Amino acid sequence: MITITLENIGKRFSHEWIFRRVNLQFSSGKSYAVLGPNGSGKSTLLQLIANNQSPTEGKLTFSNGENIVSSDDVFSQISLCAPYMQLIEEFTLREQFHFHFSFKKALEGFDEDAIQEMLGLRQHLNKQIRYFSSGMKQRVKLCLSILSDVPVVLLDEPATNLDENGIEWYKALLKNHINGRLLIISSNRKEEYALCEEQILLTDYK
Repeated sequence: MITITLENIGKRFSHEWIFRRVNLQFSSGKSYAVLGPNGSGKSTLLQLIANNQSPTEGKLTFSNGENIVSSDDVFSQISLCAPYMQLIEEFTLREQFHFHFSFKKALEGFDEDAIQEMLGLRQHLNKQIRYFSSGMKQRVKLCLSILSDVPVVLLDEPATNLDENGIEWYKALLKNHINGRLLIISSNRKEEYALCEEQILLTDYK
């Protein structure tokens, strides 16, 4: 049972507070949508949860049952998909898969062939990522994130660069394979977070 607890969390850049006094708890088996307009701090909050940034004030605790997960081990517990995260452009798609799954296992029942089939880009396995469209790159990032065997999945604006068919593909991928894990989606688009049970409005913490 994974629990992420935020106690009086605040984040400031220079002299401007992005948010303050954030008290939240996220638990396994639930899905959360972090909502707010552009610039409200949605991506920053996910970065804090992923341990990629530190809060200016407050305490964030990541626990697995009764055990506290150290900051060095948080990486192994999460997957993160975000527009600002880049794939390795010089890799072929095949090399990208090999690289990613050398750090994290795939979900049970999935091997690289099954993931490639799910992605629908088998004909591009030997093409360098640099030649992929923005939508193809987003599909790859979503597949790698959602189909990694980790208890926490963080998605930041997951439908970025996806067309209508791509959005439906993303929603099916999420619905069929989140499998009771802890899911947090930051978004301001309904189609991205429609499956989330709970909503958190970041403008409440200004």
